[in-house]
Amino acid sequence: MVATFKARVSNGALKPLDGTKLPEGDEVVVTISTIPKPASDWLDRIAGGWVGLVDMDKLERDIYESRLISTRPTPQL
Repeated sequence: MVATFKARVSNGALKPLDGTKLPEGDEVVVTISTIPKPASDWLDRIAGGWVGLVDMDKLERDIYESRLISTRPTPQL
């Protein structure tokens, strides 16, 4: 017999959220698969993903240098 059911860990023990319909006393093999966290915590999952990929000092210098470049024509008064 194969049964799949959701359970919650409580004090180190698995507590089924629904009835298991398994006969009392049967030995079973348990395979555990965690449920992915909701998409609302995406920021936690990607935090630090850019570390070491971008030279932040150079990026900051480039931004300030680009602000000094004037491409706007001088206004005629």
